[in-house]
Amino acid sequence: MAAEFVQDYETFDLGDFTLQHGDTLKDAKLAYKTFGELNAEKSNAIVYPTWYSGFHWDNEWLVGEDMALDPRQYFIIIPNMLGNGLSSSPSNTPPPHDKANFPNVTFYDQVEAQHKLVAEHFGIETLPLVTGWSMGAGQTYQWAVSYPDMVQRAAPFCGSSKTSEHNFVFLEGVKAALTGGDSFKGGFYDAKPEDNLRRTGRVYAGWGFSQAFFWDRLYTDMGHSYRLGIDLAFPTLEEFLVQYWEGHFLDRRDVNDLLSMLWTWQYGDISQTPGFDGDHVKALQSIKAKLIAMPGLKDLYFPPEDEEYASQYIPNGEVRVIPGVWGHFAGSGDCAVDRKWIDDVIKKLLAS
Repeated sequence: MAAEFVQDYETFDLGDFTLQHGDTLKDAKLAYKTFGELNAEKSNAIVYPTWYSGFHWDNEWLVGEDMALDPRQYFIIIPNMLGNGLSSSPSNTPPPHDKANFPNVTFYDQVEAQHKLVAEHFGIETLPLVTGWSMGAGQTYQWAVSYPDMVQRAAPFCGSSKTSEHNFVFLEGVKAALTGGDSFKGGFYDAKPEDNLRRTGRVYAGWGFSQAFFWDRLYTDMGHSYRLGIDLAFPTLEEFLVQYWEGHFLDRRDVNDLLSMLWTWQYGDISQTPGFDGDHVKALQSIKAKLIAMPGLKDLYFPPEDEEYASQYIPNGEVRVIPGVWGHFAGSGDCAVDRKWIDDVIKKLLAS
């Protein structure tokens, strides 16, 4: 199941990048991959950020000919989050910000870095669409708040504009798995703490899919995964836990990187954007983009109720709930039915 790593991306130099909380990352880097060509008017760019533990190739399932994100029509930019192991991260940053010394990064910081790439490097002033899954959805909301005159449309799926307390608590369980045991060494380990990554997979396994997914034992025949490019079938629950979940976190993921992204997620909140003074409603009201939020019907930590609450304050906001029992992973690209559902909504949004 492991994705074979190839150097198939480019790197943008952010220089000395000052973060929202005051730290400065020296010689910071933003890794990204593009599809398609930027037109002469520079009016066809789509930004599609990555998600928790994901790399740019994990997003590619939603890009393709005859899909909404069609590289024959659009210039699609997939920026890797700061902290994900390709962009500046605990695992690749030299002292004094190496390993557990890596500073906290907010969603606002993520989007500021991406905006430098989009506006300064490519010279883009308008975006027909920003979209993303999970933490990619959080960055989508942040784009719409940080740059309301730039983002024409937004399609966050299985994510939120503010991390709820319940979601925060779920992530405390993930954090405990990542930091437990002697091999973690306070984040200054030399050898990868593999047991911590295995435990993390086990914790996550109870949250990624819904109760109904397990009741129906859908893991025994999950169908073809467009994200992984393989058919997924696990005869037993234990094989599902070991191969799908433990295997994911053991594949090129670093514990400190995961902790960095986890902090970004836990403290995700568009109201912390400068100028809103913690007023979440005011931040939502500032969004000018036509925004369609797509929560998963049975998502255990980004439930539809959260998005329905937020949508009422977005002037051009709408909620369309992804049906089915795949829970949060309705947005992963591992379910063909959900893939088509999301793609169809984005097609209609781009046509509007």
